[in-house]
Amino acid sequence: MPRYIARKVVSWFLMIVVATNLTYFLANAFLKPASNYLALRPPRTPAEIDQSLAQYNLNPQEPLLHRWWHWLTQIVLHFDWGRSPVGDNVNSQIVYRALISGQLVLASTILAIVIGVALGVYTASRQYKVSDRSWQGLSVISFNTPSAVAALGVVLIAIWFNQKIGHAWLPVAGAQTPTVSGFWGVASSRAVHAILPTISLTFISYAGYHLLQRSLLLDTINADFVRTARAKGLTRQQAIRRHGLRTSIIPVATQVAFAMPALFTGAVITETVFAWHGMGEYFVQTISKNDIHGAVAVAAFGALMTAIGAVLADIILVVLDPRIRVS
Repeated sequence: MPRYIARKVVSWFLMIVVATNLTYFLANAFLKPASNYLALRPPRTPAEIDQSLAQYNLNPQEPLLHRWWHWLTQIVLHFDWGRSPVGDNVNSQIVYRALISGQLVLASTILAIVIGVALGVYTASRQYKVSDRSWQGLSVISFNTPSAVAALGVVLIAIWFNQKIGHAWLPVAGAQTPTVSGFWGVASSRAVHAILPTISLTFISYAGYHLLQRSLLLDTINADFVRTARAKGLTRQQAIRRHGLRTSIIPVATQVAFAMPALFTGAVITETVFAWHGMGEYFVQTISKNDIHGAVAVAAFGALMTAIGAVLADIILVVLDPRIRVS
């Protein structure tokens, strides 16, 4: 098992290196950092713009291979991902925004998995009954609700709730209250501010797990090994949970592992509505501001999350499926 994981880690590391370097060349081909200086007043000459960009290793007059080698050696030797065209440090931006988005992504993903899988088991064991059709209908609505609509709906409900109790107990914007200080004060403030965006992301995420788990479980609910378990004395619900669920949850676990990277950079609308300055917002900013180094760093972060998800998916498959361990 350790050797298997080590081989996977090495292969994914090589893929990350190739993908990140390829992204660097593509970003240089399509993004123009000089655009950030064209609207300045008084206007700058092309020579002045090139001189300003040169200090950030973004001078378009310098050969691309020279810039790439300088960028690569800075990462390898100092783990420095460079600076934006206006001087912002990419490292600090990635770390800060990854932590901000991580609060939402981890909480909403865990809730979506628990709710979705639980509903999948519940509705599959009650196929075509009123409860099954009702939850399926709600999940279809959730699955087709745009993230902006879900976020704004949660905001409206929170505003109504705050007005009803006469106190702004549910904050609708920001990651924390600016005036709080101290570890516990900041932690509690962040937890309260995360309630609404977490609910919004959970609402639009759980339905996929619910519908997939229900469909997979229905394929195994009448399998021979489930009927054998029932013949040995287990109730129908026990046989489904102990045997049918373990087999049918494998594709769901794989989907979860590969969904994490998309959530980090794909929650841009939810972060915008709730004024959370996370990875989604930063991803959009790097493109709009022609930030080559920032865009490449975001791509590398996404590749890293994909690699971690892939390795975790392989480990989960080994844990859940004994046949893989034997092979």
